[in-house]
Amino acid sequence: MGRELVIGLDLGTTSVKACIFDRNGHLVADVEKMNTFYYPQQGWVEQSPVEIERSAVLAIREAIEKAKVEEGELLALGFSAAMHAILTLDAAGNPTSPAIIWADGRSAGQAEALLEASGEQVYKATGTPIHPMTPLMKLLWMKENNYEPYEQASYFMSIKEYLLYCWFGQRKIDYAMASATGLFNPAKLDWEPELLALTGITAAQLSEIVPPTEILSGLNADIAAQMGVPADLPFAIGSADGQLSNLGIGAILPGEVAVSVGTSGAIRQLTHQAKVSDSRETFCYSFTKDTYIVGGPTNNGGIALQWLKDTLNYEGGYEAFLAEAEKVAPGADGLLFLPYLNGERAPLWNQRAKGNFYGLTMTHERAHFIRAVLEGVTFNLYQIGKALEKLAGAPQKMYVNGGLSRSPLWLQMMADIFDAEIYVSENHHSAAWGAAWTSLVATGYASSYEEIKQHIPMDKPVVPNPEMSKRYKEIYANYEKLAKTMAAFF
Repeated sequence: MGRELVIGLDLGTTSVKACIFDRNGHLVADVEKMNTFYYPQQGWVEQSPVEIERSAVLAIREAIEKAKVEEGELLALGFSAAMHAILTLDAAGNPTSPAIIWADGRSAGQAEALLEASGEQVYKATGTPIHPMTPLMKLLWMKENNYEPYEQASYFMSIKEYLLYCWFGQRKIDYAMASATGLFNPAKLDWEPELLALTGITAAQLSEIVPPTEILSGLNADIAAQMGVPADLPFAIGSADGQLSNLGIGAILPGEVAVSVGTSGAIRQLTHQAKVSDSRETFCYSFTKDTYIVGGPTNNGGIALQWLKDTLNYEGGYEAFLAEAEKVAPGADGLLFLPYLNGERAPLWNQRAKGNFYGLTMTHERAHFIRAVLEGVTFNLYQIGKALEKLAGAPQKMYVNGGLSRSPLWLQMMADIFDAEIYVSENHHSAAWGAAWTSLVATGYASSYEEIKQHIPMDKPVVPNPEMSKRYKEIYANYEKLAKTMAAFF
C-alpha cells in the first residue's frame, strides 16, 4: 500500500516552503526558496508576486521529486501565507504594482492621522490595530498620493490571492487573510462598507471571502504539469501563517499559547470569542466563522540577530554565533537591548520606534551584545504576552516554533523568562503542517482541527530554572522601565 501524503505550502516573508508530510505530521521532504526584498525608498519594502508564484511552483515540484512521490500518494494541499501584503492588478489579473509587504512603513502618516481621528472605533470594528503594516493603511497612502497603480487597478490582492488567481482563475480570500487587511468585520464576516468608502475602493475589487476549508478546483493544466501534481488534486485555501502556526503546533485549546520567532515574531492564542484590548495592544483576527486568534506581533525577531551578525561581520554560522552568548550570565552584565530596529508593532504600535542599547561600558564584548539582543527580543515577547494575558487569562501551556526554536540556549531563555515549561514540536514547519492539516479537514481525511493534537511529534518540554527565572524577573523590571522611558522619544 502506498503512502498517504499531504503538502503544506507556506508563503512566508523570507521564503516559500513546500513541505510534504505523512498523516502523522512527520516531515517527508521540504524545499525552501528564498524571496527577494526591494527597498526603493527609505522605509519602503516590496516583493515581486511573479517571482514568488514561480518559486512556489518550483518548490512544490522539487519537494515531490525529493520525496519520490508516486501516483495516488498525494491526498491534498493546503496554503499558509504571511499577512498584510497588497498589490494591484489589471482586469486580466496581471500585477501592475509590486507587493507592498507588512514591513513597509510608507503609510505611517496615514496611520497616525486615522488613529487620532477614529482609531478606537476602527480597531473595535475590525480587531486590527491601526498600523502601517495593514492594507487599509497602504490603500489610504495610495489614495492620498495618487499612486498610479491604485488609480488604474481593477483588483487588489495579497500575494496568496494572486497565486490562487494564477493557478485557478478564482478570486477568493479566507477569513484570516481578509481579517488582516483591516477592512474586514469579524462579527459580520464581511468587508466593512465605511472602510471601503474611506479607501475609495469597492467590494467588487476585493476577493470573495470563504472559510479556510474552501476547496479550489480547476487547477490550470500547465501549472499542474509544472508542479508535477494531478490536475484534480484538492487544494484547500487554508489560512494565515499565525493561525496555522498555532494549529500546526497544537496550541488550539483555551490557555494554550504559541510563540513564533522567525524573521519577525508573535505570541498568539486561539479563542471562541472576539476580544480586543482597551489599550489597543493586541490584534484579534478571524480563523473560522466562530474561532479567532488573539495576540501581538513584533517586527523584530531573528532579523535583529541577523542585523547584529552582519554589523559585527561575523563570518561563522548561526549556531556558533548564538553559542557565544552562553559565555555571558543572564543580564549581559547590565547591557539591555530594545529591539525596535524595524519600528514596532505590539506592544508599541509605533513605526517610528528605534532600537537602543542601554548600559554600555568598556568591558562589554561581542558575546554581551549577542546575549543582550537575544534577551531583548524575548523580553519584548514577554511584554506582549502580558498584554495578551489581560484578554485571554494566564497561559496554561506554552508552545514555541520558528527558526529560533532550534536554539537550545534560546529555548531555555524562553522557559526562564516566561517561568513556564516550553513545548516544541520535532517538526519545525508548524504553519505548513497547519495548512496541510486544514486540507485534510477540508477533504474529510481528518474529522476536526482538534484531532491534530494526536498527530504532532513533540520533543520533551524545556523546564524553567527557578533561580534564573527569579533573576530574569529583576532584569525584566529594568527592561520595562527603559522601554516606557524611551517611548517618549519616538
